Amino acid sequence: MTIHTILKMGDPRLLRVAQPVTAFDTDALHTLVRDLLETMESVHGAGLAAPQIGVDLQVVIFGSDQHNPRYPDRPLVPRTTLVNPVITPLGDEEEEDWEGCLSVPGLRGVVPRFSRIRYTGFDPFGDPIDRVAEGFHARVVQHECDHLWGKLYPMRVRDFSRFGFTEVLFPGISAAEDD
Repeated sequence: MTIHTILKMGDPRLLRVAQPVTAFDTDALHTLVRDLLETMESVHGAGLAAPQIGVDLQVVIFGSDQHNPRYPDRPLVPRTTLVNPVITPLGDEEEEDWEGCLSVPGLRGVVPRFSRIRYTGFDPFGDPIDRVAEGFHARVVQHECDHLWGKLYPMRVRDFSRFGFTEVLFPGISAAEDD
């Protein structure tokens, strides 16, 4: 396993639409998933997408088996590897909340996301995943899947008076906790 460098906003690879995975249960796919997990855990991320480490495939991981120091007040999200995801909003209702991103270190912004979604896709073995999520769980899935479609959360910010440096917006949060 390898801890990878996480690409930062400005790198053109983060703006590409990722390619679908065509072969499941391969050594290469399992290695990618292990590398994503190890990289995410090394920085206490809530999720990580393959494009964030320069891999042009539709693979995201998210969730935690324990509370995350970057999001101490958030509910647990089931640890999931999701390949070739499809997100379907379940209604038009949106919620706004603060988001940060490992590819946009030191910044936070208020981002609208669908309140309730259904997400489908596959696990690394090719077994189907079909879940309904709401709240923080739905937010994390939408945020990570945006990376597969070349979107970073600042592209979704509607009110830039609620976007800025974490250390200014939230003086009690250290930069290390936000990166």
